[in-house]
Amino acid sequence: QVQLVESGGGLVQAGGSLRLSCAAPKNIFNIHIMGWYRQAPGKQRELVATIKRSGNTNYADSVKGRFTVSRDNAQNTVALQMNSLKPEDTAVYYCNLEGYSSGDAYYTGDYWGQGTQVTVSS
Repeated sequence: QVQLVESGGGLVQAGGSLRLSCAAPKNIFNIHIMGWYRQAPGKQRELVATIKRSGNTNYADSVKGRFTVSRDNAQNTVALQMNSLKPEDTAVYYCNLEGYSSGDAYYTGDYWGQGTQVTVSS
């Protein structure tokens, strides 16, 4: 099973910034899509941002212009730089991976981290 390790969550005042990071195992490669989702209490999990290996990105409308997703393919990491944070950004943020190679095989599927709490105070 692929284990994704998230870090960087915490408490920040509105208008502040946080940077989340997620690391995938070193023995997998050619990861197709990496990204971030979030879930607030009483709400459904929603997409925040994803990035393909090519660098093509997709953002939720609510975070465009404030968040930036990036990845380091050599390190098997994906990061989310969150600026101008708002109280409504408060949620548990989950790292996601979809599709990767290991040896001669390509594995499809959807893998999730344990989540990291982001809390934005007014």
